[in-house]
Amino acid sequence: MREFGLFIDGQVMPGTRTSPVVNPATEITVALAARATPVELDLAVESAQRAFATWSQLMVAQRQKAVGRIAQIMEENVDQLGELLMLEQGKPLSAAKNEVLRAAEFFRYAALRQVEDRHIHAGGGRDSIIQRRPLGVVACIIPWNFPIALMALKVPLALIAGNTLVVKPAGSTPLSTLRFAELVGDILPAGVLNVLSDENDLGPLISAHPGIRKISFTGSTATGRRVMATAASTLKRVTLELGGNDPAIVLDDADPKLVAARIFAFAFVNSGQMCIAIKRVYVPEALHDRLCEELVLLAEQAVVGAGTEEGVQIGPLQNRAQFDRILELLQDCNSRGTILTGGNRVGNKGFFVRPAIVCDVADGDRIVDEEQFGPILPIVKYTNLDKVVDTLNRGEMGLGASIWTQDSERAEELADRLEFGTIWINDHMALSPALPFSGARQSGIGAELGDDGLHEFCQLRVVNRALPRT
Repeated sequence: MREFGLFIDGQVMPGTRTSPVVNPATEITVALAARATPVELDLAVESAQRAFATWSQLMVAQRQKAVGRIAQIMEENVDQLGELLMLEQGKPLSAAKNEVLRAAEFFRYAALRQVEDRHIHAGGGRDSIIQRRPLGVVACIIPWNFPIALMALKVPLALIAGNTLVVKPAGSTPLSTLRFAELVGDILPAGVLNVLSDENDLGPLISAHPGIRKISFTGSTATGRRVMATAASTLKRVTLELGGNDPAIVLDDADPKLVAARIFAFAFVNSGQMCIAIKRVYVPEALHDRLCEELVLLAEQAVVGAGTEEGVQIGPLQNRAQFDRILELLQDCNSRGTILTGGNRVGNKGFFVRPAIVCDVADGDRIVDEEQFGPILPIVKYTNLDKVVDTLNRGEMGLGASIWTQDSERAEELADRLEFGTIWINDHMALSPALPFSGARQSGIGAELGDDGLHEFCQLRVVNRALPRT
């Protein structure tokens, strides 16, 4: 059976222990991954610290060339990276390959960026320069739902800014990231990129490590709180992209048949395991039954299966813990709502659940208030839009939201009232490397992507210079 090693100081290292990586579609081990201990963490940080002295001083054009070459390597190896991603994560092979290609786009865009000084005449006989300089060693902690894509939201901008990296993929999905490091190892100087796989036990040590200047974390809100608390011991900078529980708000002029297909696609992408997937739908009472009928039809037509099977739309949940949680939530829906279709396990092997459409639920029910992160979509009936807005703005999470209507002016007025990081109109989940992505309230701190995301990886510095007196 193939074994994947850690990547430290430009070399693949076996580590002192290994553990299996399981295919969630078959529950069979597909490979063994080395698991880092505190010893390997120290080695990786020391390697990154040594490399920082050189990498941070390179001309930006040299860093841009390297990041652009990484994009090319990803595109050239899309088949093997996509297959590894499918095997460890469970998503359909076509979706896995698309994830790799999309990640390459983010590297390619970052290769065109740079941090520029700004000159300001501040008055008082002074000339000032606003500078942004690299921080040092940055740790990127990646979740299991989109291992390659979410890595690409962090790594290329951190590299362009001049930082060196320690990357930790999730314990259940380390293979594609470890292979990525092997493929690009010759492009970057030794120590610039280090990848450590673990058994989900290394995170607190990374957050507290005195040699790491910043943590860029994507994951649950609960884990984000722990990352922030641990990082406080050394006052590390943190960027946290956390839970979503994103609402879709359907207005009374929407066409249920037209919006149902889009809402369904954005709700059940990656089996609902996406922070900005639609997690709940608010629909006017007059449209409720028609929208539910359309969503039920789509759910019953959806093809559920392993990522290798032709035409599969919905793969398994990624791990048993998430699978068990979804089954628990479905039991709760049976007692506090109506499951119109789906929600049953598919087959005897693998973590497959048919997409479920749930109605007769309201704010205060678990399936509405909690982010399910799985193939369940609750439909909430409303009669008072102002009450919906107030309820959503008082909720803990505020990552994204979408509005569905034929009246663009009305949509923009409503968007102005919603306290969320990103608001889409007649769309959802669309991300651009040029636009910042940020959460409100307990959905995160800081921003990723765009110039705002690039600046997150920089130390702000102001140089004040007294002008000669005349």
